[in-house]
Amino acid sequence: MKSIPIIALSILLASAGFGYSQMNHADHGAQSEMGARGAGLTEAGQGAFAALSEAVRLLEADPDTEWSTVDVRGLRDHLVDMDRLVTHSVVREVVLEDGVRAVAGGDAATLATLRRMVPAHAGELATDDRWSVTVSDQEDTVELLVTSDDPAVAARIRGLGFFGLMASQDHHRAHHLRMLRGEDAH
Repeated sequence: MKSIPIIALSILLASAGFGYSQMNHADHGAQSEMGARGAGLTEAGQGAFAALSEAVRLLEADPDTEWSTVDVRGLRDHLVDMDRLVTHSVVREVVLEDGVRAVAGGDAATLATLRRMVPAHAGELATDDRWSVTVSDQEDTVELLVTSDDPAVAARIRGLGFFGLMASQDHHRAHHLRMLRGEDAH
C-alpha cells in the first residue's frame, strides 16, 4: 500500500518535469512583443526598474529629448531614496489634537535619505494652505510637524501619518520627469 503514493508522486513529478522541458523558450520574444502592445504583462519588473523603464520609453518616444541633459542615474538614486524612506525609516508618530509630529531616523544611509527627502517634500506639502508644515533636522532624526486649525483636516493629517504625508500631493511623476531631464526637480 505504501508503494501507491510513491508511484503516484513519481508520475506527478515526471509529468511536471516533462511539461517544463517541453516549454518553447523561443516564444519569449513574442511574449515581450505582446507586452509592448499591451496584450500581455504591464509591469516592466520591480518598482524602481519599472519606473526607469517607463521614463526611458517616454524619453525615447519624444523627438525633442535633449539627451545631453538626461540624468537616468539621478532618477535611479532618487528611487533608491524613496524605497529606503519607506522600508528603512524608523518613525515615531506623536498624535496631536491638531495633527501629527513624526520623528524619523534610521541608519546613516536612511538618515541621509530623510535629510534629502523630508525637507523637499515638506515644501510640496506647504503648497496646501489647509495645513502648516515644519521640518527640523536633529542630530540623529528628522522631525516633520503637520498641523491644521480645521478639525477635519487635522483628522486627515493624523490618518495619513508620516508615510501618507510623504506620498501625498501627487507631484511625484512630474518631479521624476524633471529630474530625469536634468532640470531643477524642486
